[in-house]
Amino acid sequence: MSERVPPFLLAQIGTNAVRFPSGAPMPSISDASVDPYAKSRLPKEVQVEGLLFWPQEKGTYPGLIVLHDWWGLNVQIKDLADRLACEGYTVLVPNLYGRQGGMVTANAEVAEALMARVKETDLLQDLVSCCDYLNTRDHVKRNIHGVVGFGMGASLAIRFACHRKLLRSAVAFYGKIITPLSLLKDLHCPLLYHHAGADESIGAEQVGQLQQAGKEYNKRVEIKTYEGVPHAFCNDMLPDVYHPQAAAAAWDGTVEFLQDCFKACR
Repeated sequence: MSERVPPFLLAQIGTNAVRFPSGAPMPSISDASVDPYAKSRLPKEVQVEGLLFWPQEKGTYPGLIVLHDWWGLNVQIKDLADRLACEGYTVLVPNLYGRQGGMVTANAEVAEALMARVKETDLLQDLVSCCDYLNTRDHVKRNIHGVVGFGMGASLAIRFACHRKLLRSAVAFYGKIITPLSLLKDLHCPLLYHHAGADESIGAEQVGQLQQAGKEYNKRVEIKTYEGVPHAFCNDMLPDVYHPQAAAAAWDGTVEFLQDCFKACR
């Protein structure tokens, strides 16, 4: 989508499936080493499952949590996570449908039903545990984290940025604006919102209200609008709405925004 050259190649990115408890103390490697039954014991807590992507060159990197759209943790999200890791981040992609069996779908009606069944309080707890998990990785800078979300995940990203005090950045791609907007008084990090100009579900008035709320509460809220493009314009798995030029511009804007937010932590 973009012609810019990232600092790492895909061949330099490691990938691993991860699993850790939600809302409970994070087990360490030493905990497992002294417990001979650690691998076989069934955990009491709900487990967060997901994928981890990271540059394999020795060093420590800021952590990013990537939140998928209502389709589930599909190939498109995995590809985006890979690309963000190429930009010099350790990227954790939790499966937001873990409590529903981790489903993935290409059917909009099924996706809508899956999204309707998730509970925001559960997901916020899972995301706090994602940050705790990142803090146990020796290649992640401790408490130097951000969140990037798409569609359903974008709305959750904004909500999490108003919940988690230690976040350094939040990026939302065409998600619903949180309500009430007074929640933005608790926004703890800069927010970049990518607005699809032809999005029928999120109009210019709502986006304007978001921007106004940012000014009212003295928060850094940046909005980039892509005129004439529909919702989900970055999703190359949806040829009817995919817009490569707008997607490339949004990607470059995201990379620049993240670089600015994390520049003091590199």
